[in-house]
Amino acid sequence: MAGSGRVPLRGEIWWVQTPSRPGDPHQPRPALCVSADVRNRNRDHALFVPIYSRGRPGPTRVVLSRGTGGLPHDSIAFCEEVTTLDFDFLAEGPLGDVVPERVLREAVLAIRRAAGDVVLDD
Repeated sequence: MAGSGRVPLRGEIWWVQTPSRPGDPHQPRPALCVSADVRNRNRDHALFVPIYSRGRPGPTRVVLSRGTGGLPHDSIAFCEEVTTLDFDFLAEGPLGDVVPERVLREAVLAIRRAAGDVVLDD
């Protein structure tokens, strides 16, 4: 396992390499771990949502303020791009503390919207 050699926790933000984009100059990039801790401990991969410093907010995206989870800039989680990453693709992390539970709830709702669920805001 790359990075710190430990299993990521749900809600942590890690620097990750995106395997589908070799040579991408924006690598590594931050990503939010959204899979359950028990799943992460029993697998060699986890579910991550990529985070970008630019982009438009929308129903499948979550706006993240600078400092959230250790982020260096205001950012946006692109929940429609949720992906499974082998731990070998973790470059470094976590960036900081686990994000607030509210952020995780928003991310899960955004993932559900991206999958076609009709999800109303709380």
